[in-house]
Amino acid sequence: MKAQTKQSSIFCTRLKEARKRAELSQFQLGVLAGIDEFTASARMNQYERGVHEPDFGTVLRLAKALGVPVSFLFEPNNRLAELILLAGQLESKELTQLIAGLKRAQG
Repeated sequence: MKAQTKQSSIFCTRLKEARKRAELSQFQLGVLAGIDEFTASARMNQYERGVHEPDFGTVLRLAKALGVPVSFLFEPNNRLAELILLAGQLESKELTQLIAGLKRAQG
């Protein structure tokens, strides 16, 4: 078994957190992300434990199935991760307004 890096540990934590928020089982998430149903649960378990890391295509499908931005799955700062999650739920116009407001706040 390979040692988890800090980055993979963050991914594992965020993946599990997003899956639980979505109220999906490991099996359900795996199937929604296009993983064969015979291995979906085991693969998701391995991703959440950091035993294996998914390729980027799989990460994209997982994020889409979970309804979260890909960047959320890799963000180590909890507060920034929350901001990414919230910003990812905004419509384009609202996101533009948020960005403009943040720029104004920077002065």
